[in-house]
Amino acid sequence: MSRAKSAFVTLQPGDDAPAVSAPNQDGETVEPDFEDPTVLYFYPRDDTPGCTTEANQFEREGDAYRDAGATVYGVSTNGVDSHRAFADEQDLNFDLLADPEGEIAAAFGVELRRGAARRTTFVLADGAVQRVYTAVSPDGHARDVLMDALDDGLVTLEE
Repeated sequence: MSRAKSAFVTLQPGDDAPAVSAPNQDGETVEPDFEDPTVLYFYPRDDTPGCTTEANQFEREGDAYRDAGATVYGVSTNGVDSHRAFADEQDLNFDLLADPEGEIAAAFGVELRRGAARRTTFVLADGAVQRVYTAVSPDGHARDVLMDALDDGLVTLEE
């Protein structure tokens, strides 16, 4: 049985990182600098079990990401108010970017299903995509991404 191919073409390692900007949970416009090590993870919805697990684990690994010189951003199609409530409730200290029109998702080739982004993570550095994770399982993902970035030499932990 064959499946129809998706119209979305997810960016791949080596592709240039697109310039994007979006409001964060505080309503401030954020323009990530993909020259520096960056993790941009797309998740379906604020305040759902899998998304909460993933966000909490990125928060738990936050000091290690910062020590390694990497910035983490979460992106969903929820708006600023939803992101603010989610970040406050979960005590998140990284930016959640609001993408209600799916413009950032489209720039990265992330498919939307019923208006929600498919769980996809990009590791970016030097202005390009370094790694892509699709069909992500939220539990343990934040740690796996960090370990892979360390193994790839994209980041180093300061002693």
